[in-house]
Amino acid sequence: MNEPRDIPLSVDAVDALLQILGIMGDQLWSGGAGESLSQGWDLERLMALEYRLQSGEPGPDTDTSMVTLDITDVSLLLEGMAFTEVASADLPWVEMVRWTADFVTAELRHHWPEEMWRRLSNND
Repeated sequence: MNEPRDIPLSVDAVDALLQILGIMGDQLWSGGAGESLSQGWDLERLMALEYRLQSGEPGPDTDTSMVTLDITDVSLLLEGMAFTEVASADLPWVEMVRWTADFVTAELRHHWPEEMWRRLSNND
């Protein structure tokens, strides 16, 4: 069901996703994420995803990396972005965080049909 895909990501996108994973890991280590937010967050899974993001193959141009992700990886990254967005609500740059989260969400989600996203959310 997960159907992994090789997804081209800009170097900046990879850096941003690595930051999100770092925030998620920090929350797990500190116990700071609420039970509902950290449900399904597993440090080993975060570390494996971080490794894949860092070791992506060169993409079609010098600013792109090809990273193998499946729908559950993307779902986890989207949860991390949502957590970061909520945590940034009182910061002056929250609008930029929201815009970035919306953009990245659209870019990552479009690799799988909406039906697969519905099935994934129904399994939660």
